[in-house]
Amino acid sequence: MRRKTLSLALAATTVTATAVALTVIPDVSVATPDTAATTPETVRWGPCSEKADSHRKDASVKGASLKDASVKDASLKKDASLKDASSRLECSTLKVPLDYRDPDGRQIEIAISRLASEKPSQRRGVLLTNPGGPGITGLGYPAALAASKLPQDVLDSYDVIGFDPRGVGRSTPVTCDLTPAQRSRGNLPPYAHTAADVARAAGNARTVAEQCATSRTSWMLPHTTTANAARDMDRIRAALGAPKLSYLGGSYGSYLGAVYTTLFPGRSDRIVLDSNLGPGGYDVTATRSLARGMEDRFPDFAAFAAAHPEYGLGTTPERVTAKFFELAQRLEAEPVRGIDGTLFRGITFDRLYSDASMPLVAEMWQALDKDRPLPPDTPPSMANMENFMAARFYVTCGDSRWPRTVREYQRDAAVDRLRYPMLGGSAASIGPCAFWPDERVEPPVRIGDRGPSNVLMVQNERDPGTPLTGARKLRRAFGGRATMVTADQGGHGVYPFGSNTCANDAVTAFLTTGQRPARDLACTAEPDSPPNQRG
Repeated sequence: MRRKTLSLALAATTVTATAVALTVIPDVSVATPDTAATTPETVRWGPCSEKADSHRKDASVKGASLKDASVKDASLKKDASLKDASSRLECSTLKVPLDYRDPDGRQIEIAISRLASEKPSQRRGVLLTNPGGPGITGLGYPAALAASKLPQDVLDSYDVIGFDPRGVGRSTPVTCDLTPAQRSRGNLPPYAHTAADVARAAGNARTVAEQCATSRTSWMLPHTTTANAARDMDRIRAALGAPKLSYLGGSYGSYLGAVYTTLFPGRSDRIVLDSNLGPGGYDVTATRSLARGMEDRFPDFAAFAAAHPEYGLGTTPERVTAKFFELAQRLEAEPVRGIDGTLFRGITFDRLYSDASMPLVAEMWQALDKDRPLPPDTPPSMANMENFMAARFYVTCGDSRWPRTVREYQRDAAVDRLRYPMLGGSAASIGPCAFWPDERVEPPVRIGDRGPSNVLMVQNERDPGTPLTGARKLRRAFGGRATMVTADQGGHGVYPFGSNTCANDAVTAFLTTGQRPARDLACTAEPDSPPNQRG
């Protein structure tokens, strides 16, 4: 049987609030991006469609799976809130340069959305948002935020702006012409137990890289980068007539925001970075760190499963951990209901992004252990993910240079599968970036401490997708520009989806008053709070 690879969301590691994809209506210098003039384009707002196109479904909506009436009630309320906020969204498009070195040359489209403040007298500016990715649509994110506890004071203070980054969704999209079989493999390779496993994975990686490089959108390949997405953000700012831009971005969006405020420090207002990548973005180090993130987060699930003996996964955290490796080994030898060992690892990782998804993880394990029907959406469908996967490859492979030899990945996988055995053999193995074209328009943006002190970082201590170790590196890179708030909780995403009031209040205060904690703040666990609902 053909070996499957990690789930979509393992490769995505995105902020996981439900995003609504909306149908839109119809010169910044690379050398000195913060000082060059632009010619603002007039934004003509119009209605957006209400078609939903979420790349990942919020686990809190699945009340039937969670067997919790209170969660069902909360889900219904959230659905109603999302529908109401979506109905108020407006959409438009802007044209931006493909290549900012040639601002009058070929143009591409960027799709944008707006959830306008309903209290103009309290409005202080625009809040641009990004839910993560790369490759994730952001048009519906303002509505998702409004439906997910974004405080009313914040909604009153800003026009909340969403956008599809270049290459994604309703903006000018990219493709790698991925086949259904390639989409089903996901964005990361099979778990490598041996050097031969890495060598076998190299064939698929090379094929995907070649498809991207010869696709009908290969002309966008050198220009679909985080730096250019940040320059697009500044074009959005100018088109909206805003002298400065406030920002709320999570996961990959943390790196996008860090690059923006590095390129445009004088145009940055209040910058909130949630669930932070390191200063190198989604480079090889960040991808390998997914394995560290799973090891950081898994004890939370092990404690949950041990406290619920009805799942039959073990009565102690140690026995639950042993069950993980037992199931992975069994499924690698003989897949059950289409799930092999690699996909089992990936779906488990994916659903550890949210406390609310832990029952789904336990139900999946239970079903696989007994060869019973799987929970809904297990495994997740990859049918409509070609653009997401392609855009992710374009950005991650184009932003930085990756190791080029199979031997380097064999060495890294050997190290990481011992250090982080749950996921290390996959996260460190070889992917398309190893065979990416050499052409680079510019080097990666170096995140540093030059600019105003106007960055607030917020981070869960046990984040599987963007581990605390990367956030600490970004914090050091920012120096005096940033303050960091950590929350003693697990999951991917703090604000406003998490339950830690200390961390949430710090972000709200910064966005509404400009006041940050005087120094880095460690928020303690709040055991009586409801579970993190970001799924």
